[in-house]
Amino acid sequence: MLINLELYRVFREVASCGSFSQAARTLFITQSAVSQSVQQLERQLERKLFTRSSRGVTLTPEGKMLYEHITSALNIITSGEEKLERMRHLQAGELSIGAGDTISEHYLLPYLEQFHSKYPEIRLKVINRTSGQALDLLKTGAIDLAFANLPLNEPEITVKECIQVHDVFVASEKFNHFKGRTLESWELAKCHLIMLERLSNSRRYVDNFFLQNGVPLEPEIELGAHDLLLEFARIGLGISCVIEEFSSEYLQSGNLFVLKLKKPVPPRSIGLCSLAGVSPSFAAERFMQLIPAML
Repeated sequence: MLINLELYRVFREVASCGSFSQAARTLFITQSAVSQSVQQLERQLERKLFTRSSRGVTLTPEGKMLYEHITSALNIITSGEEKLERMRHLQAGELSIGAGDTISEHYLLPYLEQFHSKYPEIRLKVINRTSGQALDLLKTGAIDLAFANLPLNEPEITVKECIQVHDVFVASEKFNHFKGRTLESWELAKCHLIMLERLSNSRRYVDNFFLQNGVPLEPEIELGAHDLLLEFARIGLGISCVIEEFSSEYLQSGNLFVLKLKKPVPPRSIGLCSLAGVSPSFAAERFMQLIPAML
């Protein structure tokens, strides 16, 4: 049975006031409109809800039972509306983001700090995953947004490109004999390479580029964290493939230098991902506005 919610609101007010005229004043409608609403509700329910007298109205037994349930239901609805309004103004809610540790540390962190400073009532939840794993969580609705290494071929995902990055190979002074030289791809492939594990999007991107040039890369060491790539290269264990923009501290200090390649890896992007065709939450929408698009 589908009954207009406004009829129940009028019914509750009449029952609370014990008077049609008082309910009309409270609801800012005419007494006639109140009376008609109650009569319509009684017709649809096929039950008498009020006993009328010269002193006002009182609930029938059926009306008392309905009043208890309707009061509880309308209070829940009102509470939901109030919470929604608080969420609209970012005074309540949650924002869940999936991102890899490298992106979180070197790119995402200042934006999280800025968002939290502006909207401290929003509960931030950051889940550390690879790009592929973060996208899987996004597709199932487990998170609101995901940061991922591009390119992607995911038609159900909307991508906002945020930052362009360069995959480079870095080494310590142990490999100073490569300084000033331009290396062929095959020369690099013969070196002791240190790279991310094969599951990562960035690793696959680099591997595919070298394979397109007929040079497969077989690293001696595979790691799961970008910072470890830098540290392993720093102590001379090999030549690491890293993101140049996220390695500035090591490069500027002189602990590592970038090898010059005849065919450097083309730049790629990191993107902010959301589900296509799905309206983001108020918090997610505001966070997306905070992240600048790549120029």
